[in-house]
Amino acid sequence: MPKTMAKELSSEQIIEKPSEAIRNDALTRTIDHFKREWQIYLMLLPTIIWFVVFLYKPMYGLQIAFKDYSIFKGVANSPWVGFEHFETLFTNDQFLRAVQNTIEISALNLLFGFPAPIILALMFNEILHASYKRTAQTIVYLPHFISSVIIAGIVITAFSPSAGIVNTVMGWLGLDPIYFLTQPEWFRPIFVGTGIWQEAGFGSIVFLAAIAGVNPSLYESAVVDGANRWQMMWRITIPSIMPTILIMLIIRIGNIMEVSFELVILLYQPSTYSTADVVNTWVYRQGLQSGQYDLAAAAGLFNAVVAFVLVMVANTLSRRLSRTSLW
Repeated sequence: MPKTMAKELSSEQIIEKPSEAIRNDALTRTIDHFKREWQIYLMLLPTIIWFVVFLYKPMYGLQIAFKDYSIFKGVANSPWVGFEHFETLFTNDQFLRAVQNTIEISALNLLFGFPAPIILALMFNEILHASYKRTAQTIVYLPHFISSVIIAGIVITAFSPSAGIVNTVMGWLGLDPIYFLTQPEWFRPIFVGTGIWQEAGFGSIVFLAAIAGVNPSLYESAVVDGANRWQMMWRITIPSIMPTILIMLIIRIGNIMEVSFELVILLYQPSTYSTADVVNTWVYRQGLQSGQYDLAAAAGLFNAVVAFVLVMVANTLSRRLSRTSLW
């Protein structure tokens, strides 16, 4: 019996000691790694602080959506009301209209705005003259770096009924001038078109980088087989960058509820609320202008939950159908 017990103890020690040694070795390697690469983590520190201060710390305020919030009582002392604000949201015609407008504008952006940078990248890839290619890229990248305020000013001036270039050309053709930005049916085409003009060029950089990673031997083999440029684009370039396209599509779907707040609020007006008012502008009016912070917080939380669900669904479908996903 003593010999058997000694054998059992020795076997337990053999099992336990390696696990402790593994943990100690892992801790030692981690500490050594931080000591060796401390400069990199020091450079990363401002980004981590930014995320904590501006993204994680504000999550404390999410409880406002479930409280009868008062700025005098503060977040902690305001009474809980449960899901009362969410019930108010889903019976509010203006909020439901804002959700509908957000989805419809995002659908148009997805339908017309998402393919635009892909097409632009494919077109740039076909330009052989280096100087012309650089000039064209600079021209289409430039709107991205212009402030949304300036972009909105350009749009308002271009569509002005008195001196705008659009109405001037219409006058030459014998057509009556139209004040486009006061007509609800014209807001969405103008907004989506402006977004494509501003972001398509810069967005094409990602797809140009993906195209640059395509194996040149594939094109050489296609030339030997007698393929033309159009066939090489459809049979080689597009299939090769498809994983990048799917990843960008997942990200775009996750941002469906995040229509450009700045551009909308600069271009819309009460006469176009029926087609232009989105969730973010509704939250702005309710929260900052009307002082209903709790209702605005509930709307913002609803927006975030919908976006999270959309990302999860899109990522899952992409992983199952194409084996390409964000995680």
